[in-house]
Amino acid sequence: MKRFSGKVAVVTGGGHGIGRAIADAFRAEGAKVHIIDLQRGDWYVGDIGDKRTLEEFSGQVIRRGGGVDYLINNAPPLMKGIDDCSWEDFSSALAVGVTAPFYLTRLLAPYFNPGASVINISSSRDRMSQPQTESYAAAKGGIAALTHALAVSLAGKARVNSISPGWINTTDEEIAGADALQQPAGRVGRPEDIAELALFLCSDQAGFITGENICVDGGMTKLMIYHGEHGWTYREP
Repeated sequence: MKRFSGKVAVVTGGGHGIGRAIADAFRAEGAKVHIIDLQRGDWYVGDIGDKRTLEEFSGQVIRRGGGVDYLINNAPPLMKGIDDCSWEDFSSALAVGVTAPFYLTRLLAPYFNPGASVINISSSRDRMSQPQTESYAAAKGGIAALTHALAVSLAGKARVNSISPGWINTTDEEIAGADALQQPAGRVGRPEDIAELALFLCSDQAGFITGENICVDGGMTKLMIYHGEHGWTYREP
């Protein structure tokens, strides 16, 4: 029997990239998967940054499924920096990246089945940054903190964990050379790397794990970089 036969999973941003890999992985393990995504497809099409859209989507999920076993808050926020990110842009990023995961969890929590699990997709950018990425970094830092808060509030009802992907190649092109080798693991990540961890965190084998943020980045955030090492030279901006 498949691990999640008869279970119901909800995946935001499940129509492409990491979200699609997660949705496919849960389906392969027997789960009924409900997806919401901005892209057109055979799922609920809508903007999770909109309150009414979340309410309508969650209502549809409950009408069709009756209860929810797994909620994966994956939809990515806008990435803009301090030079060109407007009030509206920044507010939109937080709405998609933090408010929507909170509100969708709140809407679905009364319908969580026993053993329910929530997975929030953060990013290694919740702990490190490139220039001009403030809206994305703030949203990802917010969802990482939201994770441990929800884990405490939902104790006994659902386990809540977050995954922080590093560089994940969501294209069909191979990434090799220095881009791959700069990661201690020797390669860029694949969406399936994140999907496999999501499956584990939702399984009974992870029953003692809650409130955690697990970084999956091939070790890149652990690599110390100094001027003159590994062919890297600092240049003043």
